[in-house]
Amino acid sequence: MENQQRRKFIKDSLKLSLGLAAASSAMKPLSVFAGTEDKADAFQFSQVALPYSYDALSPYIDALTMEIHYTKHHTTYIKNVNEAIAAEHLTFKNATDFFAGASKLSAKARNNGGGAWNHNFFWQIMKPGSSAEPTGKLADAINGTFGSSAKFKELFTQAAIGRFGSGWAWLVDDHGTLRIGSTPNQDNPLMDIADVKGTPILGLDVWEHAYYLKYQNKRNEYIAAWWNTVNWEAAAKHLV
Repeated sequence: MENQQRRKFIKDSLKLSLGLAAASSAMKPLSVFAGTEDKADAFQFSQVALPYSYDALSPYIDALTMEIHYTKHHTTYIKNVNEAIAAEHLTFKNATDFFAGASKLSAKARNNGGGAWNHNFFWQIMKPGSSAEPTGKLADAINGTFGSSAKFKELFTQAAIGRFGSGWAWLVDDHGTLRIGSTPNQDNPLMDIADVKGTPILGLDVWEHAYYLKYQNKRNEYIAAWWNTVNWEAAAKHLV
């Protein structure tokens, strides 16, 4: 009799434990962005392969800055945003979808997502042996909007120098109209909170880590040198 009572007690306790666990699971809140709590195929950021060697943009951007920038700063953004995506159960379809909801993202997801995407873009719109001026349809668009390539560079440089603290300067295609703007920190024009929105065509990183080893606090010298690295052909591909 004692053994039967003992078995019944264990059985009833097990049922109670399972019931409490199920209730707890049902009460767990879902992420505002998630269709389900765990989705194996959720979008994550990846780091593009650097399309040239660390010293390829020298003397304009030195090898040590490029190596630290790519292997330390950019790699950390990739790692941190993917941690945030997993921890917060974010299930965006792609980067465009991710940034369209930037105003609702956590600081970790927004800042590191921007850093991940912005740098992937940055590496690819630079190259060694750059031509001095844009050509073709991009040149036509720049001349038609700003009057000349020289005037465009002047306005873009002002946006880059005038960005207080850390951030980026951008040339964007806003539904067929070229616009120049800047963003703080790791924000970009794809984000719903950006002052100047559009498809990025050019982006310049003006965080101090992008230039301080070579140029110290002389951001203006870094910007002037950077024009010698612009991959105008790659930039033109982003015209809408």
